[in-house]
Amino acid sequence: MNWGDTVDEVFAEEILQDFRDAGGTTIDTAYGYGDGDAEEILGRLIKQSDRDELVLVGKAGISRTTGSRVVDTSRGTLLSQLDASLHRLGTDHLDLWLVHTWADDVPLAETMSALEHAVTTGRARYVGVSNYNGWQLVAAAAVLRDARIPLTANEIEYSLVERSADAELVPAAAHVGAGLLAWAPLGGGVLTGKYRRGVPADSRAASGRHTGWAARRLGGAADPIVDAVATAADGLGVSPAQVALGWARARPGISSLIVGARNRTQLRTVLEGAETSLPPAIAQALDDVSDSSR
Repeated sequence: MNWGDTVDEVFAEEILQDFRDAGGTTIDTAYGYGDGDAEEILGRLIKQSDRDELVLVGKAGISRTTGSRVVDTSRGTLLSQLDASLHRLGTDHLDLWLVHTWADDVPLAETMSALEHAVTTGRARYVGVSNYNGWQLVAAAAVLRDARIPLTANEIEYSLVERSADAELVPAAAHVGAGLLAWAPLGGGVLTGKYRRGVPADSRAASGRHTGWAARRLGGAADPIVDAVATAADGLGVSPAQVALGWARARPGISSLIVGARNRTQLRTVLEGAETSLPPAIAQALDDVSDSSR
């Protein structure tokens, strides 16, 4: 998401190389990231790689070409954005293609018909949605089921400071057989503990574009959760990020974590978190203290 925005191509190449050296394969992007620059950069970088070793996840339905956020999940727009993404990435298919968000002004059948067409024409191997709630997910899965195409994934925000999915969405996803891809598993950096003594100048909360999004997770109900994560990290001798990622990775229904490292140091912490398994007592304690964020 940061590529072409706060991460230039030089740093992107370093991050991608370190990720692949560590055995990473899945790369999440979207038509609207960096106004298209994210896919352009990724496309140039993966030309030197074996495409078959990568799992490319793309999304369509949100753009900023007019300077503001535009949501359009009509069939024509989705397929047009898919073709643009494939061109930028230099590939003939995505391994997983998602509708980026729900839209009330487009019939669900029309939106899902774009996913069906992407699969039948070979432009996407699997399809799913992003940021759908429980009933929206079940409704979408039902439409695709009639076309004999499985809805395989829902990409959602999920972390110790954002657990609203637990009540309805997690069981709904299990019901339809969809995996959940958790974005912002570190709560926009809140769970790393870097905001405990103020807002760093280079942080997400300090940047104009994401101020509102990150600020909602600072203070109030988040404070005891952040403190608990820090206490667990001290006791285990690991970083708070490793604790938060270890907790999220082990949650029921969570298939993978979507992380946005902006430099090699952040990526190293993320990769360490992917290997962190929390003792059951600590995982339960974190579950209890974060229960109010559901």
